[in-house]
Amino acid sequence: MIMGRFADVHIEQLSDAELGEYEHLLDALESDLLAWMTGVSAVPAEHDTAMFRRVRDFHFGAGR
Repeated sequence: MIMGRFADVHIEQLSDAELGEYEHLLDALESDLLAWMTGVSAVPAEHDTAMFRRVRDFHFGAGR
């Protein structure tokens, strides 16, 4: 669900490189993604990417 809402809005504008980063995030468990995005758990280096921060900010950014 976390990733799907982001994709609904942004998927058509992603570059090939961004799409690759996005697909890498899809390999993670949604429960892990939520823990990383909310700060409950540290984000592993392999997932701490610009795309991760973009998805996190889409859902939990300032002003939300």
